[in-house]
Amino acid sequence: MSNTSNGSHVDSYYAATAKELPDHPKLEGQIEADVCVIGGGYTGLSAALHLAERGYSVALLEAERVGWGASGRNGGHVGVGQRVGQDVLESKVGKEQARIFWDMGIEAVQTVKDLVEKHQIDCDLKQGALHVTHKASHIPDYQAEVEHLSKHYDFEHIRFVDTDEVRQLVGSDNYQCGTLDTFSCHLHPLNYALGLAKAAEQAGVKIYEGSRVTGYTSANNTSSSETQVTTAEGSVKAKYVVLGCNGYLGKLEPRMAGKIMPINNFVLATEPLSEDLCRELIRDDTSVADSLFVIDYWKLSGDNRLLFGGGENYTSRFPKDMKNFVRKYMLKVYPQLQNTRIDYAWGGTLAITLNRMPHFGRLDNNVFYAQGYSGHGVPTATMAGKLIAEAVAGTAERFDVMASYPTHTFPGGTLLRWPGLVAGMLYYSLRDKF
Repeated sequence: MSNTSNGSHVDSYYAATAKELPDHPKLEGQIEADVCVIGGGYTGLSAALHLAERGYSVALLEAERVGWGASGRNGGHVGVGQRVGQDVLESKVGKEQARIFWDMGIEAVQTVKDLVEKHQIDCDLKQGALHVTHKASHIPDYQAEVEHLSKHYDFEHIRFVDTDEVRQLVGSDNYQCGTLDTFSCHLHPLNYALGLAKAAEQAGVKIYEGSRVTGYTSANNTSSSETQVTTAEGSVKAKYVVLGCNGYLGKLEPRMAGKIMPINNFVLATEPLSEDLCRELIRDDTSVADSLFVIDYWKLSGDNRLLFGGGENYTSRFPKDMKNFVRKYMLKVYPQLQNTRIDYAWGGTLAITLNRMPHFGRLDNNVFYAQGYSGHGVPTATMAGKLIAEAVAGTAERFDVMASYPTHTFPGGTLLRWPGLVAGMLYYSLRDKF
């Protein structure tokens, strides 16, 4: 199966249980707006909503449907912090700067919660995140992380979980210990995206679907202070542009493309499970993720299905039999689900950076972007939109903090990044196995 569109959402559990899937018009003719947002995922939707609330006129252009990309297909985990640990950040930027990144990560999760509450988004929001490891050698590290976050970051919502308890919490003998974080949460990602879109429209944002951007003119290269964003059948004249394309950036902006690598990840949804089996698999209804380099991650849906993500590939095509592709990862964790029916399986494309930190920045002074969330997109992309809105409004300090973290270009740029990444991923996959 290829990662292409026929004008509708992919056949996923999320699309099948979407609360509303309204159609938005295609852009035709020329319009004007203060800001043109390119991309109808979390980055673009959050930026559009926060900008509209500040009084800006906003046009949002989405090539497919709102939430069609990773924002409508992911695991729905909303975790604290950044994609890399605080110890890594401290070693790279120092304790003071690392604390700023931590606080932004906390605010990102809280922003998701606040948006869900403020706009009454029906997206199965649930509390708690459990991180588990296969390796007994990791026990001291997990204990030290909990102590470090409590002592230096005043984070009291996390505790260490020993071997006996972790196996009670996840119903699997695979794991040696874990950390249980009660501040993080999880949700139905497509319904969250659709809720953001509805809120944005109510705030005055004009959303256009089926309106793939073919290019834009740089304000720096014209006599005008405005930028012209073009689609096949229309254009937007805007003072500012927001690029929220992430893994679907393609060739739209070569100056950013080499900083990210699109990869594909896959998820399945089982048939509805009994309440007893749900409590056996995930006793406290938290999200769960393991410590493998190519992680497994899972949670229970609002109607008691196991949503399990596992496996990835690095081509433009998805596995032909995604149900069995992901099922083998699920059965390694839960062999008791051998006879459980798989109702849905789907894939999506996300973007990673070399250092796994998000890539924020600006081009030509009036073009803002954020990308490369590396599997941490629900909170980070939502926060990115908020920070972009601040920057457009003239308060760029917090945006600039995120932009200051160096993001290196993949070796070989867009041409040679793929074979290098595959070699690296195979190496770490072998480490996972042995």
